[in-house]
Amino acid sequence: MGLRAFIAKRLVYSFALIIVILCFNFIIFMMMPGDPSMFLMPVDPEVGVSPAELAERERVLGEVWGYGQPYHVQLTKYIRNLLSWQFGKSFFYKTDVTSVMTWRIPYTIFLIGGATAIALVIGVLLGIMVIQRRGGLFDSGAVLSSLILNSLPTFWMGLLFLMIFYVTLHWFPNAGAFPREWAGGKGPVPLTTSINFSSEALVGVFSINAEETLKFVGGYVYHGFLPMLTLVLFNFGGWLIFTRATMLGTIAEDYIMTARAKGLKERAVLFKHALKNASLPIVTSAALSFGYVLSGAMITEAVYTYPGLGRFIFDAIAYQDYSILMGVFYVLSICVIVANIIADLLYGVIDPRIRYG
Repeated sequence: MGLRAFIAKRLVYSFALIIVILCFNFIIFMMMPGDPSMFLMPVDPEVGVSPAELAERERVLGEVWGYGQPYHVQLTKYIRNLLSWQFGKSFFYKTDVTSVMTWRIPYTIFLIGGATAIALVIGVLLGIMVIQRRGGLFDSGAVLSSLILNSLPTFWMGLLFLMIFYVTLHWFPNAGAFPREWAGGKGPVPLTTSINFSSEALVGVFSINAEETLKFVGGYVYHGFLPMLTLVLFNFGGWLIFTRATMLGTIAEDYIMTARAKGLKERAVLFKHALKNASLPIVTSAALSFGYVLSGAMITEAVYTYPGLGRFIFDAIAYQDYSILMGVFYVLSICVIVANIIADLLYGVIDPRIRYG
């Protein structure tokens, strides 16, 4: 089977998988305990509402939100709306879920994506260094420290960093994704555009202000440093141990001994031979990790009051805002499916022996 046929086959399977996931998500949310309509019609316990008035409120809300219809009708509309990227209105925010979700996605990609990439690079490089010194003090210390950091609660690490770097040293801020004075569009503008109209042509000019760009990037990095540091310290140990485990299976192979017998440098042996042949499971895990980037980090974002999708999901769970949860889970499912496809394609790039069939 050729690469094009493989991609077409995976796309068909992925679309079918999305439909199955949507059906399961719908069933899960329909079976969840609690009634989100109670958030929309709060009742004063001192005044009280008669059963007839309560039933009338439920009927009106059912007509507005559509959850009073038969299940097969709701499922059909649910699949149709999500496939057309219409996530409905939020119970809590009283606006479209898409608009609220869209402005949070860049913060999550910056924080979780950046932390995942940094942890992956650090973990893989330290894993290779551990393999070079396996059985020694550095190996034992690296594995032990990785296990300890991976076992610490992220909320405890976050509170500890806030106490040290914010309360004691005053080096970093305690909350937010950018300086407070930037609220209301008052921040730096790194990119300016101008469009000139003439009878002959339409000309657009883009200019980048280096000073404003540094302020813009620096502001976000300054506020994102502590939450990113928390996630990197929590995650890099897993990549270190995983890299060490995968390379232990290849470091004693005959082709590694042959490469060393030919006089190749140890760095070339480790990176070009051992790591390349041990990288397939690492690629799979890395692809899935980046696929889960949009899931956010609820606890870390809650500690640092970071406006990412993790905090978004946390608030949606607290208020039983099923519209948000359904939309986020759908987007997350698509990201994971796409990540799996990318991982399968990378297999053929890394290992030419793999044939799709």
